[in-house]
Amino acid sequence: MKRGNWKIRIIIGLVIVAFAFVQRCNNKEENPYTGRVQNINMNTDQEIAIGLQSAPEVAQQYGGLFPDQGKQALVDAIGTKIVQNSIAKETPYKFEFHLLADDQTINAFALPGGQVFITHALFSQLTEAQLAGVLGHEIGHVIGRHSAERIADSSFWQTLTMGASVGADMGGVVSGIGQNTLLTNGRGDELESDELGVLFMIQAGYNPEEMIAVMKILKAAAGPNRQPEFQSTHPDPENRIEKIREAIAKYKKQQ
Repeated sequence: MKRGNWKIRIIIGLVIVAFAFVQRCNNKEENPYTGRVQNINMNTDQEIAIGLQSAPEVAQQYGGLFPDQGKQALVDAIGTKIVQNSIAKETPYKFEFHLLADDQTINAFALPGGQVFITHALFSQLTEAQLAGVLGHEIGHVIGRHSAERIADSSFWQTLTMGASVGADMGGVVSGIGQNTLLTNGRGDELESDELGVLFMIQAGYNPEEMIAVMKILKAAAGPNRQPEFQSTHPDPENRIEKIREAIAKYKKQQ
């Protein structure tokens, strides 16, 4: 490569990297529901649209919706109770709760904007209070804007990687940093949602201790070959239990 071309590539790469950081700074905003400053590059209407667009495909991956309308009605009722008794009702998000047909995969998750899912495999192991804890946790992900934050983080690291790749052969290094950052933030999201789930349970009249029982169910489902915490996007269940106990003590003091 000619020396002049090399210099031009370096300059272009630095401009792209600088743009990524400027954009990231401009995207920072305080979440009005949690008080946490986040890097967000979309508004709530866009979050809702993404969730609605993705919901059918996501449901299909888990065998579609569970056919028993009675059980679906229970999920709807408890999810709605959590929303109506918490700050979630003050948000613009359109919460919808979906019971998935999958009876093998123990899982629950939320898409941006308020689409909340739980598999029948997990649902069938929960009491009403434990189900409230799970749905409260997922509602916490929505109002915590965790998916929107991950999308913004991903966009930042993609732009940064492109700039580094143009300027020098460093794309793989930057990508690795990005993945580690996303992994750490993902654990933080889970802990924040656990705490919000505890608060929502108390506000809706459920015993928050049942959230600890949920963690034990998840630990048992993972089995003895569960990944170490540093290799997983979710914190170790024992660490989550410790934080949940702290949240229970914190919110009970405020009553």
